Amino acid sequence: MINLASNLQIDATRLWSTIHDTAKFGGTPKGGVRRLTLSAEDKQVRDWFAAALKAAGCEVHVDALGNMFGLRKGRDMSKPPIGLGSHLDTQPTGGKFDGILGSLAALEVVRTLNDAGIETELPLCVANWTNEEGSRYAPAMMGSAAYVGEFTPQDILSRKDSDGVSVAEALDGIGYRGDSPLGTQKFSSFVELHIEQGPILEAENKTIGVVDSGQGVLWYDGRVAGFESHAGSTPMQLRRDALAALSEVVLAVERIATELGPNAVGTIGEAVIARPSRNVIPGEIAFTIDMRSADEAIMDALDKNLRSAAAEIAARRKVEIALDLVWRIAPTHFDARLVDAVQTAATELGYSHRRITSGAGHDSCNLNTVMPAAMIFVPCKDGVSHNELEDAKQADCGAGANVLLHTVLALAGVAK
Repeated sequence: MINLASNLQIDATRLWSTIHDTAKFGGTPKGGVRRLTLSAEDKQVRDWFAAALKAAGCEVHVDALGNMFGLRKGRDMSKPPIGLGSHLDTQPTGGKFDGILGSLAALEVVRTLNDAGIETELPLCVANWTNEEGSRYAPAMMGSAAYVGEFTPQDILSRKDSDGVSVAEALDGIGYRGDSPLGTQKFSSFVELHIEQGPILEAENKTIGVVDSGQGVLWYDGRVAGFESHAGSTPMQLRRDALAALSEVVLAVERIATELGPNAVGTIGEAVIARPSRNVIPGEIAFTIDMRSADEAIMDALDKNLRSAAAEIAARRKVEIALDLVWRIAPTHFDARLVDAVQTAATELGYSHRRITSGAGHDSCNLNTVMPAAMIFVPCKDGVSHNELEDAKQADCGAGANVLLHTVLALAGVAK
């Protein structure tokens, strides 16, 4: 094993340069990135990434869902590689760091090992997972979810975007429906570097987040059915106002998550009034709910309390409230050995750090269900992500990449 106190460091300036070079693919006037999965912009960054991996000596292949893999050989090719990477797609108004930091840092790890002439005992494999964001196609984290068996390839390939374009058509359109069957690429374990997408590290002046768990997710599609009537002539006490009922549901979500906190959050992110009119009392509204916790028992309580509150509001306001649980992901508890390896690397490299729970979902959360996995967080300015204002410091990105490098070396070993 390599001594973690060694002087081996990634080239932080080179990493920073690649972050800004790739931000040109889908760059927005406000300095963000719009690079929807399987779009023309996604093809541009994929082509760049494939070329960069090949230039670094990796064997590049793509599976049937467009997941990209760059294999750097190790001395012992009889064992599956250590995986590292993240994703290249963004939100419609995304930033320069979400996802791609992990992919580019993985590339930088390979480049650094090449520069130092280091052969690892186990091979390494850099990954770019398809459609992590879920902004064009549902579900989010699509490529990794199918990889671990949550969906069949046929199911995913048939999914369509808002314009009716299927995943299969989009993959073929950019030339990234690969020849390798899904799951062909195996891993011994997987490590992902990511910006925190939250404010904790920055607020506590910590450089590294050692991610030991990820929140479980409850997604609901909801509907309130009241009764449309004239806004001027219907007495207040006789109204069956769907929007007024929804406003109570919004407050109930906030109250329930707060009462079950600090390890719970809840949000109503969408609400659409059917046939809206200025002088008509809303009669029907569709809405969504997102509730999360890293504790399975708290997730059960969130669901129970939400349904109880909705039933009480519906009865009192004489409306119907339907809640359809469309997605439930169990909390993630990352592999203890890998989490310890991340913490050891951060400690030996002298970076301030703390254990942390991921509030967002990540490909590593899926991968952790079938292999040991871990994550490394670095701060982002004001905790802002999924926004063109998303920002991070060069020094923090470099620190995260160094922790990734030494974690991977601890796992893969150095060939004697």
